[in-house]
Parts: sequence; structure tokens; C-alpha cells
Amino acid sequence: METLLHDLLDEQLILVFAILLIGSFLGQLKLKGLSFGSAGVLLVAMIFGHFGYNVSPIVQNLGLSLFIVAIGLQAGPRFFRMIRSNGIIFCSISLCIVTSAVITTIIVAKTFDLEAALSIGLMTGALTSTPGLAAALQATNDSIASVGYGIGYPFGVLAIILFVQLLPRFSKVDLMKDLEASKNPIKDEHSPEVMSFKVTNPKLHRKTLKELAISKKDVVISRIIRNGHTMIALSDTPVLMGDNLVTVGEEDELKSFGTYVGQKVTTQLENPDNIQFKKITVEDESVIGKSMKELKLRKKYGATVTRIEREGLELKQHPTMRLLRGDVLTIVSTENRLKQVEKLFSRKNPAVTNVHIFSISITLLLGIIVGMLPIFIPGLGTIKLGIAGGPLFVALIVGHFGNVGPIHVRYYAPANHVIRELGLVLFLAGAGTTAGQGLVNVIQTEGVQLAVGGTIITLVPLFIGYLVAKKLFKLSIVHSLGSLCGGRTSTPALGALNQVVDSDDAVIAYAAAYPFSLIFVAISTQLMMFFL
Repeated sequence: METLLHDLLDEQLILVFAILLIGSFLGQLKLKGLSFGSAGVLLVAMIFGHFGYNVSPIVQNLGLSLFIVAIGLQAGPRFFRMIRSNGIIFCSISLCIVTSAVITTIIVAKTFDLEAALSIGLMTGALTSTPGLAAALQATNDSIASVGYGIGYPFGVLAIILFVQLLPRFSKVDLMKDLEASKNPIKDEHSPEVMSFKVTNPKLHRKTLKELAISKKDVVISRIIRNGHTMIALSDTPVLMGDNLVTVGEEDELKSFGTYVGQKVTTQLENPDNIQFKKITVEDESVIGKSMKELKLRKKYGATVTRIEREGLELKQHPTMRLLRGDVLTIVSTENRLKQVEKLFSRKNPAVTNVHIFSISITLLLGIIVGMLPIFIPGLGTIKLGIAGGPLFVALIVGHFGNVGPIHVRYYAPANHVIRELGLVLFLAGAGTTAGQGLVNVIQTEGVQLAVGGTIITLVPLFIGYLVAKKLFKLSIVHSLGSLCGGRTSTPALGALNQVVDSDDAVIAYAAAYPFSLIFVAISTQLMMFFL
């Protein structure tokens, strides 16, 4: 029986799916609301690895590439906007994480009298940086760096996974409320705002909204409050003296409009007249590519679009703006009219997925090729972005544009989620068996000080990175943890964080910090040879 089981597990497909089956079952188990999640696959894989089973590196690299590409495509639309305005924040967080890891590693190496190559490998494992290990092997020219990596990696992965899961629970903070209340480095600088103005200009009395030429001022009037009653703002609605106009637009344009209309007031947006807001996603092919002017929502449905959100960014609305699939429209009208508008935008023929295999394949191919290209850094030699960095770089660019020639990557969110989760568990299955092989023997041979040293190198940068993000830069918990995952290049931790909070902000923060950390770790492994 034992021989039969061993023969079965020697078959790669059976081994992979056995790990995924047991690991996913373990990940679903909850203890006081906590669960291993995707880390369950990692733990099971490490056990299999300890007993000599090994998932093919091809499976591991395929999983890593799929996961990273999905992250890049998801983050791309907002990544470059955010980098231009707040890139220094994520660069600083990554620098603090890597610098504290380097200093801690040097202290640990001197204290426990560890070899230089072993210490550097221990650091790259604690930071879960596979490209860093490659740089360490190149810098030290000593394979013992891999041993250090194998020891540091499990502690590095488990520590940050537990950290991102336990911190929100112990802090007892509503993550979404904290996200809204804290500084948001991802928010677009020109997101529209809402202001109310009282009509005191006598020239506007009895003029219709159309006559006000609102579109020329890039301001949208969503509602009119008259004598305590709320009305929908239609193009033929007359404006009377004393009306309160609830408007949406950019701050400067709103102030200019307010000067023209009258005076700014504070309005309690109560809803006694069945006026409702609803977020509606653009899905049906018949409306994609059309503008608000062509759809004539005010005239046909008595509904007003107050905001347009595209890939997480609120855009300045304009009548000629063309709609794209996935745009989220904030529309105000009565309940019955909103139902009619929702039918207009809803997909008439639901599709299971819109993943374009050609596009995902060419994105992966280009990303892997870019990751293999050597990048020369004067005085330090060459580094490579690797299987993770290359696909991330290409996916961010492709995701930013959406369509590049024949490449189409505006996937539905569920489709992207499937790619991401499948890639993650395949990667964890491979990484776990690699880390589990010989781990116990190495610890027994090299001594407990390696485990202690690896734990210290893991924990110190973990707390420093979080404190810098949260206390120094005043980021939300979600952004802080996302940047921490990216700063430590921890793919499994991001997977765990995605299970804690349903927000793209963590992914964007991860993608922003990751490239900086990738470069800093590669450079630091070269420099540490001078200090050890």
C-alpha cells in the first residue's frame, strides 16, 4: 500500500492536486474566525517536501507568472497615475523594509558567527525574494546561500501571512471605514466632489438647467432641493430663486460655478421624495462606446449620471465621454426609473468569462522574456527581474492601456480572480515542497541559531515597515499591509490579505512597492559582501 501511494505521488499531476486538495481543505478550517486560507496549501506542500516529494519548478513558475500577471492587469489602470503622484511613499516604505533587513542580518550574522553567503541567503528567504536569492548566488558564488533561503523562507511566509490576518482582528478596526478616513495615496487628485449652492443670482430665476449651459462649466447638477422637497434635475427643470442645487464636479470648477449661481450652503441630503442613488455597471454591448449625450438618460428616463468610476478612479464627467465596459455609473432618479436604467446597462446575454487566451499568453511570454534580460547596474554588475518582476512589469503596462494592438485585457473581475487564485495555489505548491526539502536536517546540522536568526530577520523589518507606512505616512491599514506585502515581495501574503479585505487598494499598494523592493534587495545582496 505504501509503495502504491509513493508511486502515485511520483506522478506530478497527482502530487499537485493532492497538495491542492488537502491544502485547500485545511485552509477552509476556521478557529475563532481565523483560517490559513491559501497558506494551507503552503503548509501541506512543505510537509510533502520534507518527505522528499517535489513539485516541478515549471509548475511553480507557471503559477507565479499567472498570479503576478493577474495582479499587474488588475493594478495597471491605477498604478502609473499613483506612481506619478505618490511613488515616493512606496519607494520609501520598500527602502525602510530592505534597509532594516540588511542591518538586522548583519547584526545576526555577527552575533551567531554565520557565514556571509548563509546570512545573505537567510535574509532573502526572510523577505521571500526569489530574485534576491538569484542575486545572492551571483554575489557570493556559494550555493550555501540557497540553504539560508530555505530556512528563512518558511518563517518569512508564515510570519507575514499571520500578521496580515491577525492585525485587522486585534486592532478591531473596520478596514473599509479606515480606508475612507485615512490618507489615500491611490486616490486620483482630481476626483469629483459634491457641493450645494443656493440660487441668489436673479438672472437665473425661471431659467432651465439647459439654459444655464452647465456642460460648459463641467459641473453636473444631480438634484434640486426646493422648499424641503428633493427633485431630479432634468434639462427642462426651471430654476427658482432660493433653490439649492446639489452639484458634482472638480473643486475649482464647483467654486467658479458657485460664484455664478449664488452662495455655497450645507445641505442635509435627506430623501423624503423617493429620490435614490444607485451604482450601475456598464456591461451591455449596445451601450459600450456611446456617450451620455447619445444615451439621453435625462430625457428618456428622467435619470442623471453624477459620477463615472473607471478602474477605481472617479472621472470628470462630460456629455461626450465614451463609456467602456466595466465603468461604474452613479445615477440618481426614482426607484422605478433606476430599474429601467439598470436594464439598459445590464448584459443581455451573460457571459461566463471574457478571458482572451491569445492576450494572456502573449503577455506572459513577453513578461518572461523581459524577466530574463540582464539589467546592468554600474559597480554592481547585472540583475534580472526574473519570473515575477518581468511579467509584473509587462502586465502593468498592458493593464494601464487595456488594449495594446491585438492584446485585450479588460477582463471581468471574476475572470481575473480565477487566474489570480489558480496561479497562487500552483506557486505555493511548488514553493512549499522546495522549502520543505531538507529543512529539518539543515536546522539540526546548523543549529537552532539559524531558526532564531531567521525569525529575527523576518520580524524586525515586518514591524518597521508597517510602522513607517501607518505612523509616518499615515496610510490606512489596507494600504499599509498591501505595501508591506509588496515591500517584502510576498506573493502568499497578498493572497491572504485579499481574503481579509475586499478591495483593490491592497493590490495597488503591493504592485507599487514590489518593483522598488525587487531592486533594493538585489542591490543590497551585492553590498552586504563588503560588511560580512
